[in-house]
Amino acid sequence: MRHEIRHNPDFGLVQVYFDQPGEQIITESGAMVARDTGIEMKTSLQGGIGGALKRKLLGGESLFQNTFTATAPGQSMWFAPAPEGAIVCITMQPGMELFLQSGAYLASTPGVTLDTKWQGAKGFFSGGLFLIRAYGQGYLWFNCYGGAHVLDIGQQYYGYICDNTHMVAFTQGLQYNISKVGGLKSLFLGGEGLVCNFQGQGRLWLQTRNPSSLASFLHPYRPVKAKSG
Repeated sequence: MRHEIRHNPDFGLVQVYFDQPGEQIITESGAMVARDTGIEMKTSLQGGIGGALKRKLLGGESLFQNTFTATAPGQSMWFAPAPEGAIVCITMQPGMELFLQSGAYLASTPGVTLDTKWQGAKGFFSGGLFLIRAYGQGYLWFNCYGGAHVLDIGQQYYGYICDNTHMVAFTQGLQYNISKVGGLKSLFLGGEGLVCNFQGQGRLWLQTRNPSSLASFLHPYRPVKAKSG
């Protein structure tokens, strides 16, 4: 299997080329853009992977996913995330763990396990977002809203604080704690909300935009119906 990410960093799109029949890609529901007519698609319920932008999740809830299976060499397909922005591909190796904001999951190969019942996910984020723990061997694709900003904690930086809505993924070896910035008054009166303080050694991916800020920006421009009577 070969793959190529096109149109990064603004409108990421992945093309996968299957070398052998039986090779598979698992994607978030709705991620397919186009595929060869010979590729088989099966929709199934999986353990609550992805889709945090579609519905709120509580660890272990199931969502639809699509599994695409090649039936002949040379077939290809395209897939892309819902939000505009960059796509990152990680080659997972045995013993490696990656922690993903659930809404960032895009696709993976069958050798990658996604654990949504991981206890460390509980209470990590406000607004119904939680973490997925990914491990195993194969390819894992995730998406950012906006560009992907990478920080190497413990090498380039000895610690970092980021807004929780900008955090996308991080590797094992990083520890974190969650705190409010500006206090409770700031949280409710338009100030910053929750932040993640990362320490240790590992890689951290941030997204340069977040949906909450976009919603706040657009809110004053929403159409308002005039009251009758």
